[in-house]
Amino acid sequence: MPDSYTKAVNLKVDIQGEGFPILCLHGHPGCGRSLSVFTNHLAKRYQTFAPDLRGYGKSRFQGNFVMQDHLSDLEALIDSFQIEKCLVLGWSLGGILAMELALRLPQRVTGLILIATAARPRGNHPPITWQDNLYTGVAALLNSVKPGWQWNIETFGKRSLFRYLIQQHTNTAYNYIAQDAVPAYLQTSTSATRALYSALRLGYNRLEDLKQIHCPSLVLAGSQDRHITAESSLETAQNLKNSQWQCYPNTAHLFPWEIPQQLLGDIDGWLANHSQVMSNEC
Repeated sequence: MPDSYTKAVNLKVDIQGEGFPILCLHGHPGCGRSLSVFTNHLAKRYQTFAPDLRGYGKSRFQGNFVMQDHLSDLEALIDSFQIEKCLVLGWSLGGILAMELALRLPQRVTGLILIATAARPRGNHPPITWQDNLYTGVAALLNSVKPGWQWNIETFGKRSLFRYLIQQHTNTAYNYIAQDAVPAYLQTSTSATRALYSALRLGYNRLEDLKQIHCPSLVLAGSQDRHITAESSLETAQNLKNSQWQCYPNTAHLFPWEIPQQLLGDIDGWLANHSQVMSNEC
């Protein structure tokens, strides 16, 4: 990532629960609220911090910035809450930032939960047609009015770009799309989009640097993920020294919204087996 050239900004952050801190980082497009599937569950035992990254949600920012600036913002956030050590959970772009934080602040990041992400992200998304965009717009609009409406799912949802984001077209997934995805999409700035795609065009690849990360990592993927393939997530897990990898069949990039209970159960199990990641003495 290139050097930062703007000052750290104060991020809007949603804080829940009490206990050991977990920093939860959303993807693109997204916001802290997009992580409610994780924070509402984890906050029962831990303290979760889910910021809106710069240019996303309510963390408004005028002007251009680079991806490195997200890390400066996050380090400033950790300092402002006097967080000595924390576990970092990241979904998609958030997972990339989680790995970057572990490289930048190795003494403060005790563990990583990496979801639908990769240190060398690769996708295999088919070309997008005008019909895709039309059906997606209609499906999203109707779903926002009547979340999980089966007629809309069958008529428009399964023919829209949602078919590349989810494999299981359930009411649960469509409710999350209505409540968390669409509002986050509408609040994502062009500056944030520009910063992400500029980094990707430069050929982002941190595989060689992963050997510097020593904390335990849980790497989770959806088998049919078109945005960041399961193969690239596996490659990341194989280059992390202390990692566990799991791939969920018949799921895609938004698999936390497809199989929330199974996913959260697996995260709970990993945390129980790696209690050291929830300790300030790690």
